[in-house]
Amino acid sequence: MTSKVQSLKAFLGGAGRVALVEVAGTKGSTPREKGAFMLVSGAAIFGTIGGGQLEYMAIDKARQLLISPLEGEMAAERPEGVVSEGTARASSTAAATPPDGSAATLPSRGRDVSATLNVPLGPEIGQCCGGRVEVVIRLVDTALARALVAAAEAEEAQQPHVYIFGGGHVGQALASAVALLPVRVVVVETRAEALEGMSDTVETSLTPMPEAIVRKAPAGAAFVVLTHDHALDFLIVAEALKRRDAAYVGMIGSKTKKATFRNWFLKLADGSEAEFARLVSPIGGDAVKDKRPQVIAALAAAEIMTALAAHAGARAAPHPAPRGKAMAG
Repeated sequence: MTSKVQSLKAFLGGAGRVALVEVAGTKGSTPREKGAFMLVSGAAIFGTIGGGQLEYMAIDKARQLLISPLEGEMAAERPEGVVSEGTARASSTAAATPPDGSAATLPSRGRDVSATLNVPLGPEIGQCCGGRVEVVIRLVDTALARALVAAAEAEEAQQPHVYIFGGGHVGQALASAVALLPVRVVVVETRAEALEGMSDTVETSLTPMPEAIVRKAPAGAAFVVLTHDHALDFLIVAEALKRRDAAYVGMIGSKTKKATFRNWFLKLADGSEAEFARLVSPIGGDAVKDKRPQVIAALAAAEIMTALAAHAGARAAPHPAPRGKAMAG
């Protein structure tokens, strides 16, 4: 499996000279948040700060610094309203994106060459966001590269898990769709042949007892069940619904399948109505009447990400203090 951290390491290791382009400040409506960053080499880029003319300008400025750090700053022509400052100074700090999305301070060593773009997102550059973005560009040295990798590793360690039970046509399509998102995807199967041809961005698990994976999963995980066997689906879903800390439990199927599961779950699996109410089935909803695997996968991926975001928001929200009688001092 190729992770984002591995891709980052490969880029830093093979791109030669690299510049870090980071959103250092925002005002109003902007494409990306403060702390978002990308890496730029002479021939390639890694990541994005939102695309559009803003990103093109930042890439151009970064490549000027890569070619000639001091002369490049003075060479570029800027649209009216865009302020740019470039400096060559002693080492201070550099910022990247930590797990919580805020700007983190990363160490740098040696000669620190940087440029700053202060860009209004309006007609001057052909964008209509209406906000303003400050972008800081600096050359990446060994210490900064290590800090970027460390921040990416910390972010990856905190990503929510999405377990896809079943590697059939829909499972394959869903795994490919969700693998593009900031989650850790695991496809669980009882059949080795069903895992053949799986994308290298997806983790796989071959096991005769998939329900055991549910028990071991971390809190806040999403469980999507679409195996080749309805009885196996029921067993896995029942296990997942017992996890009160699950962010999402979904099962592919029809209204008839869901009704059959409910009857079995309540009568034979010691389930409750409250637990059953948490089941999402069919996955992806029924608003779009299209059963092609890729369509189901797209709809389910959006549904899963919405559930993960809601779960994370609920966990982060402050809980009100319990009410009670005031104690006399």
